[in-house]
Amino acid sequence: MGAAEPLRSVLWVKRQRCAVSLEPARGWLRWWPSPGPGAGAPGADACSVPISEIITVEETDSHGKDYSSGKWQKIEKPYAFTVHRVRRARRHRWKCAQVTFCCADEQLCHLWLQTLREQLEKLTSRPKHLLVFINPFGGKGQGKRIYERKVAPLFTLASITTDIIVTEHANHAEESLYEMNIDKYDGVVCVGGDGMFSEVLHGLIGRTQRSAGVDPNQPRAALVPSTLRIGIIPAGSTDCVCYSTVGINDAETSALHIIVGDSLSMDVSSVHHSGALLRYSVSLLGYGFYGDIIKDSEKKRWMGLIRYDFSGLKTFLSHHCYEGTVSFLPAQHTVGSPRDSKPCRAGCFVCRQSRQQLEEEQKKSLYGLENMDEVEEWKVVCGKFLAINATNMSCACPRSPRGLSPAAHLGDGSSDLILIRKCSRFNFLRFLVRHTNQHDQFDFAFVEVYRIKKFQFVSKHVEDDDGDLSERGKQRFGHICSHHPACCCTVSNSSWNCDGEILNSSAIEVRVHCQLVRLFARGIEENSKQEFHG
Repeated sequence: MGAAEPLRSVLWVKRQRCAVSLEPARGWLRWWPSPGPGAGAPGADACSVPISEIITVEETDSHGKDYSSGKWQKIEKPYAFTVHRVRRARRHRWKCAQVTFCCADEQLCHLWLQTLREQLEKLTSRPKHLLVFINPFGGKGQGKRIYERKVAPLFTLASITTDIIVTEHANHAEESLYEMNIDKYDGVVCVGGDGMFSEVLHGLIGRTQRSAGVDPNQPRAALVPSTLRIGIIPAGSTDCVCYSTVGINDAETSALHIIVGDSLSMDVSSVHHSGALLRYSVSLLGYGFYGDIIKDSEKKRWMGLIRYDFSGLKTFLSHHCYEGTVSFLPAQHTVGSPRDSKPCRAGCFVCRQSRQQLEEEQKKSLYGLENMDEVEEWKVVCGKFLAINATNMSCACPRSPRGLSPAAHLGDGSSDLILIRKCSRFNFLRFLVRHTNQHDQFDFAFVEVYRIKKFQFVSKHVEDDDGDLSERGKQRFGHICSHHPACCCTVSNSSWNCDGEILNSSAIEVRVHCQLVRLFARGIEENSKQEFHG
């Protein structure tokens, strides 16, 4: 029988006679009760699992089990195999589940084992050897325990081998990725929070640029994507990247996405100051409110995780605003807008279109054609702001299930630039509260949002000294500030919150690099796909 041909048999599942069908062409394993003669047609109680979501299949020792009652008397010496598979639970959670199939024919049992294993061998996107970094200090200090109890057994089940490094100090993972031979790995897994992910991200991007001869300090440099995927096992105080790409912070769910070889391309922003790379950002780049929170919380690490709540309240009551100029290049190539209420989901059309756009731009670059940025129109906004946020993703988390920008896309080559102008404490509180409910958080007169692919910011304090950074925008366009007259607040400088790290340079230049890295994830699935029978 050819490997691509369907295989159908009558087997036993949990003491119930079932018709079992394997359809390689369609990629499904299905089974349904069939009490009468023949296989019968599948009904509403049919169970199914995609072949791509089968973790492994193994022969099961059925001897010694009690098969002496009822219809099992017909099977004197049953043979069995067990399929370990993904089972979807509520709220995007994945579980490892098992189903055991029994029959009296040893040859038939081995045929099923061989055919299923042949199908799994064809899934070439699955990792076989992984490099794992574990942060033993992040969050509640449970990273090592979470990995050993919830992740390692699943990797062993899936025959994935690992090299494990338990980090001993800050930037240990980043330094290791620069020094190690990583060609033998199929991916890098980080066990920790957003900080740990950021270390791995910087290490992989930096190493890739070094190998390709690209100078990352050049703001206009075309960065080369890394070939290795990154897996995130959430075990930190904040796991925004995991939540925004998987839909839940759950170690077992993330491990299963790694095992089945999911792949999700994601944008990365480079942040420069005076011709030098400061950092890369994948989630939030925030000035003002969020910058002040992270800077204040760093002084209170002794408080533990509650420091973020304390610093948040303190920053809200301080109600500082900051004067400066934002110039940005609108993202004309993207489909949709920050307010279209169409979130990024698995198989996202917007991100697929952006991949095509990216390939076209690469072809132009290959043939030496000039970048269209030179003829596109920059816009400039000046004024006094409570917060300036740039998000490459929704930045969703358990406290804010829709995030700072619910319609932001993971791989469309753009960032959502959110400007919150000076307003009363009460109005700012109304804005913040909307991050926790279903209302449009951009529906305020003091809030502006733009979908952009580049932006620059200069604080009023350094405008005279760093005027060159925004000179291009100033020379071409007028300021968009006629509807917001000047106020009399004290002018001061804030810091940038770059994915939880502090950047003290207020004048920055930011560029979005489309789909620069890939994760072991598939994006958040629609609710209609969350429940599968079986």
